[in-house]
Amino acid sequence: MGAGKTTVGRAIARRLERPFFDSDHEIEARTGARIPVIFELEGEAGFREREASVIAELTGRDNIVLATGGGAVLRPENREALRSRGVVIYLRANPHDLWLRTRRDKNRPLLQTEDPKARLEALYEVRDPLYRECAHFVIETGRPSVNGLVNMVLMQLEMAGVAKHPAS
Repeated sequence: MGAGKTTVGRAIARRLERPFFDSDHEIEARTGARIPVIFELEGEAGFREREASVIAELTGRDNIVLATGGGAVLRPENREALRSRGVVIYLRANPHDLWLRTRRDKNRPLLQTEDPKARLEALYEVRDPLYRECAHFVIETGRPSVNGLVNMVLMQLEMAGVAKHPAS
């Protein structure tokens, strides 16, 4: 959450001339409701069901770039679909940086608590090992620019033989 999956994914798709999908945006488009409304009406469990369905469908497509929601790795079937049907890049950021990036964002239901920083730290403890299990490559987001992150991802994909690294 807040690592830059959508921003970096969209830029990578542009550079590789591939379609881009964001699983959260797909859920919103299909339901006609924003993620916080889905959480409010169906709870996290209902949202995760929708998310698993969308991920199963999108990972069945060829030559796309997919950004998932931060909690997509919670379900084993999502991790398996992502890892077996594509190349997974984990954009890793520490909880403090994630808090700095998300602290004013009201569209993140899991952070609407008294202590969003503590929530991010707790989510990180649970999710980081799952991201690592699922990922083919881990890229530390740290302080690089979006373009710097995109170039790092493209170099990893080129080394893996998945994509040619277009000229910057």
